[in-house]
Amino acid sequence: MGVRGVKTSRWRSRLAVVICCTIFAVLTSGCGLTSSNQSQAVSVFKLAVGDCLVPPTKIQADLTSITVVSCNLAHTQQVFGIAKLSGSSSSYPTTQTLDAQANGLCLDKFAQFVGIPYQKSKLFFTYMLPSVGSWSAGDRSVVCVLESVTGPLHRSAKGSKL
Repeated sequence: MGVRGVKTSRWRSRLAVVICCTIFAVLTSGCGLTSSNQSQAVSVFKLAVGDCLVPPTKIQADLTSITVVSCNLAHTQQVFGIAKLSGSSSSYPTTQTLDAQANGLCLDKFAQFVGIPYQKSKLFFTYMLPSVGSWSAGDRSVVCVLESVTGPLHRSAKGSKL
């Protein structure tokens, strides 16, 4: 009877450990940030096409980072293109020159991303341009950003024909 009691006790201990571990795994599986509900501040120099954004509440002339969220979370902006501006000069171009180039480059990329021409879309677009400082450091990128003005999106606008 002593041997039998030890085996039963070990078996019950092992079973209890397995049950506890299983319960712990089930209870904690929904905890923490996962890729489906993550949000993080990302440098504007690290943005990628497809990133969904929550813009800052205050307008900033020199934006250095922005909140990137999973596209299944509420967001009002999404990066739909990144293009290179022409201009090898070290002097910063005029606002009119930058705006004209950015509008053309982003307009070309809009239909490719959303799936319909900009003129037929319910979405708007804006863009991020190099600052004077980043231009002098060689930055020639324009980040094209679509924007929903009718309310937040809860999925990617890629191919959405919105």
